[in-house]
Amino acid sequence: MNTQRHSQQNFVRLTLHFMQTRLPGIALCVGVTSVAYGLESAEIALFGKAWLEALNLALLGGVLCRSLRKPCAAMAPGIHYCAKTVLNTAIVLLGASFSLTTVLSVGPWLTAGVLGMVLFSLTFTCAVGRCMGLPLTQTLLVACGNSICGNSAIMAAAPVIQAREEDVGSTIAFTAAGGLVVVLGLPLLMPLLNLNTVAEGALAGLTVYAVPQVMGASAPFGLSAIHMGTLVKLVRVLMLGPVCLMLALFCQGKGNHQSVRHERRAKQKLPIFRLLPWYILGFIAMLLLRSVNVLPQPLLAPAAQMATFLTTLAMAALGLSVDVKSVFRASRPLVLTVIVSLGGLISASIALLKIMQGCTGLGS
Repeated sequence: MNTQRHSQQNFVRLTLHFMQTRLPGIALCVGVTSVAYGLESAEIALFGKAWLEALNLALLGGVLCRSLRKPCAAMAPGIHYCAKTVLNTAIVLLGASFSLTTVLSVGPWLTAGVLGMVLFSLTFTCAVGRCMGLPLTQTLLVACGNSICGNSAIMAAAPVIQAREEDVGSTIAFTAAGGLVVVLGLPLLMPLLNLNTVAEGALAGLTVYAVPQVMGASAPFGLSAIHMGTLVKLVRVLMLGPVCLMLALFCQGKGNHQSVRHERRAKQKLPIFRLLPWYILGFIAMLLLRSVNVLPQPLLAPAAQMATFLTTLAMAALGLSVDVKSVFRASRPLVLTVIVSLGGLISASIALLKIMQGCTGLGS
């Protein structure tokens, strides 16, 4: 009985401590997120679609709030909690949105092409970033963002390579701007490429960041393009786990500057937990559970909606962590890397689809 009472007291104490330390910052992030969703709804009402999604609006809103007035110290723990723990939870839930069976239905040749394109983009972007003088950490963030799935990949890779929150926020801001240009520009470029409908959808899936953006970029070309674009995009997302594992191995080989206490804790963990953070393992587990139909079907849609909301909340927190002055001081190498990386990805994707359309009859 005493043990049970002691456990209850500890739970109450921890709950009160959590509320006192983190609730102010969480409340600010929720406020910024609410405004972002309101602006997205206003865009849809005025223009028929959202040119900037709530994810990006939350980031911009956080940056604006930080620029007008830096949050007080009491809000820092809650903001940090949203930028880390809330985001990690969102990544786990995101795994329930994907099924290996559905993703692999694009066919072996196109699947191999997508995986090869992701590896090419990662390598090419790293080379460009180093030539532009961009720090290695931000180079890796840009490479993951452009090659895999934009914001989600950047935020998933950041803890693995121990990136600063300011670097994460500024990288997302610039890559999001580049991604928006791709979404708006692809429908204008497509008619000049002489690709069939399926290949046009695949091009959107290879180059655009988020699934909703892929659907928007391929929508002018019909349902076949939307379907293929979405499937190709999901294959790219599946590279998130393997790429984070590669980064973990890379960073472990380079060594890091963690404290001795942290190193001792790490040695006590199983190897897989030293290499991959828990949220990537959770993402993979959810994906596998979805693939074998263990997850109840009625839970899939709410899980996807919750993942989107939590990611948007984390984006607001990242925006609140960005110092605009430091962003613009480092902007030139970052902008050049993003632009050249996207240009290389688009050019290589067009070449790949031209070859596949001619040799394998893609879409015919």
